[in-house]
Amino acid sequence: MKHDKELEEFRKLMTPPTTFQQGFSFSSLAAAIFVGLIMIPGSLYMELLAGQGVGAAAQWVTVILFIEVAKRANSALSRAQIFVLFYMAGAIASQSVAGTPLFQQFLVRSEAAISSGLAPHFPNWVAPSDPEAYATRSFFTAAWLPAIGLIAFRMFFSRIDNAVLSYGLFRQVSDVERLPFPMAPVGAQGMMALADNLEDKHDEETAWRWRSFSIGGALGLVFGFLYMGWPTLTASMFGTPSQIFPIPFFDATSNTQDILPAVATGLSFDLGNIILGMVMPFFAVIGSFVGVVILIIANPILYYSGILTGWQRDMKTVETLFRNSIDVYMSFTIGLSLAVATVGFWAFFKMAKTVKKAQDVELQTVPKGRGDIPNPLIICVYFVSTSIYITMSSFLIGWDNPQLWRVLLVLAFYAYFYTPLISYVTARMEGLAGQIVEIPFIREISFILSGYKGLEIWFIPIPKANYGTGVVYYRQAELTGTKFTSMWKADVFLFPIILISMLLFSSFIWSLGEVPSAMYPYAHEIWEFEAKNQALILGSTMGEYTEFRDALTIQKVGIGYGVGLALYMILGWFGTPVMLFYGLIKGLSGMMMHGLIPQFIGACLGHFYFRKKIGPMWKKFIVVTCAGFFCGSGLIAMFCIGIRFLVGATASMPY
Repeated sequence: MKHDKELEEFRKLMTPPTTFQQGFSFSSLAAAIFVGLIMIPGSLYMELLAGQGVGAAAQWVTVILFIEVAKRANSALSRAQIFVLFYMAGAIASQSVAGTPLFQQFLVRSEAAISSGLAPHFPNWVAPSDPEAYATRSFFTAAWLPAIGLIAFRMFFSRIDNAVLSYGLFRQVSDVERLPFPMAPVGAQGMMALADNLEDKHDEETAWRWRSFSIGGALGLVFGFLYMGWPTLTASMFGTPSQIFPIPFFDATSNTQDILPAVATGLSFDLGNIILGMVMPFFAVIGSFVGVVILIIANPILYYSGILTGWQRDMKTVETLFRNSIDVYMSFTIGLSLAVATVGFWAFFKMAKTVKKAQDVELQTVPKGRGDIPNPLIICVYFVSTSIYITMSSFLIGWDNPQLWRVLLVLAFYAYFYTPLISYVTARMEGLAGQIVEIPFIREISFILSGYKGLEIWFIPIPKANYGTGVVYYRQAELTGTKFTSMWKADVFLFPIILISMLLFSSFIWSLGEVPSAMYPYAHEIWEFEAKNQALILGSTMGEYTEFRDALTIQKVGIGYGVGLALYMILGWFGTPVMLFYGLIKGLSGMMMHGLIPQFIGACLGHFYFRKKIGPMWKKFIVVTCAGFFCGSGLIAMFCIGIRFLVGATASMPY
């Protein structure tokens, strides 16, 4: 497929500098401690409230805050220091409820676990079985130590693996394959705008960044209050949140079921999706939209043909997507992902033939002073961490367990096949279209097919990860002139900060009241449904029949693989943009239309109106405006969350 103009345009949005600076210092460590005390509780609370953390918003809040502190201390932050703050805040704010004991304490006591007979079989390193451990609603008790120890183990090794292995993938897809990374300039241009303002540069070449960032920030402040701030404040004042816009989306599946059976319909009212649509590669969004339209047409046909048999009337979006995945899209998506991997490997080998040695390409393209490490070290880290995962899992299962060999087969599958495959595919998708790839329910299928009997296998730490999601940070570090060693130093010091803050504030949130409850609309709406699905899945290894055994079929995987390769060849023959192919693959994977519709609207507005009105600078303007939008929405969200926690803390005092 041709090296199209849009791909090259994104590659040239920003040019990496020729020198690189160290961005981590002890002042950065102090900032990390402060951020851990502020961002983690906000992220956990927003996930319980709306199903999404503060995410990128937290990063911009942190950067703005410390820039203002530096100004008042008559100091200045370099671009490298700003990036490290951005990186650390992202790592801290990315901690989700799933990584805390909050969902575990609910799952083991849920109605679904009790009615299915699973409650007595949960290991104590998942959650304690003694009812007294739940009376005080605190995780700082001896009964919770095994579960917390396993959480700490996962967190420590996942940080090491992500840091080193994401770097290895970045070397491949950026230095060797020269992919454009369209979403990387969103963060990098925003940091440049803040750095330029800090340095008080008012020439026209740099002033436009700050203007664009300010416009986006103002939009974010207004919309952030309406979308996230108002529900948070009303929850503080009245105990129940009031929503101006439906969170996380408006679900229209029941309304359209007569016309579009087995189709999950709805709409997200998050303005951020429209802005992201303007930023993302136009043909990637168009491809995803076309893919979803194809599914809208195909799903009713598959339903009436007796293929989508799991869907029933009055099912909501989550249930519809779940049933469709079981019937078709789990296997189909695996095939599509294998096709993407094949295309990626073919492109790499084809490139390697044009030079004497692939290593020569790497040596020619790696900038000096960037902080790179040798490739053998990357491979060594992967094999050492994988061995530790396998050892810990074997210990938890029991060395004398006669079923241990079944578990070892699953671990080997993830360590030496699935994790490298999905990580490389995602790295290419991130580098080409700013999107990631995940194969749904692959973990569940592998456990069931292993033949293991018991619940322990569901909770052991397995070497299953998607390291391709971290490559964009390395591209942003390169664009801002930050040494990669700055990120690795930050990872080492962040581990204890994140662990302590996560445990401290998840326990505090639990102490305010039961989780889930009416105070947290998303958790109250979704968690019971998730518990039912979990019970269905967990029960599949207890010796009973489960539909998951029939969900993965070679025929459907083969169809997905054939469709993916056929699309690549057909689109390549017509000379279409490469991003159209990757967007189409994403859309055909069974994704929701709810957020894609506003992204499509934003992409059309940007491409057909603003691009013509503003001219060649449009793409740079919207990239910085997008960064400002998430900064503004983050500022107002964190302010409202602070009020919520303040009210909760004072309300619990006896005087």
